[in-house]
Amino acid sequence: MIISVIRTILLYIFVIAAIRIMGKRQLSDMQTSELVITMIIADIASIPMQNNSQPLLSGIVPILILIFGEIIISIMMMKIPSLRNLVCGKPEVIIENGRLRQNMLRKLRLTTEDLSVLLRQSGVFNVEDVQYCIIETNGNISILPKPEKRTPTLEDLNLPARDTGIEAVIISDGELLKTSMALCDIDEEWIKKTLSEENISKDEIMMMTANRLKEYSIIRKCSE
Repeated sequence: MIISVIRTILLYIFVIAAIRIMGKRQLSDMQTSELVITMIIADIASIPMQNNSQPLLSGIVPILILIFGEIIISIMMMKIPSLRNLVCGKPEVIIENGRLRQNMLRKLRLTTEDLSVLLRQSGVFNVEDVQYCIIETNGNISILPKPEKRTPTLEDLNLPARDTGIEAVIISDGELLKTSMALCDIDEEWIKKTLSEENISKDEIMMMTANRLKEYSIIRKCSE
């Protein structure tokens, strides 16, 4: 039993490392080749987990081969666009200049209801509001609303813009987040001074966010 547990933990760590080596894409953002490789790696890793008579190398070696193969193919796809189109496909325009391309829907085997669902998930509830709709190679859609339906920008309204930078969590459950502090150009001295003015300690904070202009908000921990 102990051997099985150790083998499982080792393979678990190794598979996580393998996925990290291949990249940080989320499952929904994976290209076809990446998704296939991930599924195969999971299947290969499960064999030595379930069968103690199988040596660990019987799982590790094929996974390493797949990782290096995926890296090589990714590099080749960067250099050879035709190979990328062959492996991953290419984006397809299904609404062009406000006109629904029905032949493209049939080619992609999408029903009008499928299209409506995709549009609603992107915050569009009327197909008449769309100027362009593109199905990307990972299955997501990109939408450009018609000019009269686009949200006006400050530039459109001739208004000055405030550059607040990124608003990030700088304290989480009482712990300082150094990376977020650097993004907001905030140091520990500023945090100590701010918390002193608010008469609160960082251990009492569930979440504190801030931006580059030193604008912040604090959520206290609930007392149970």
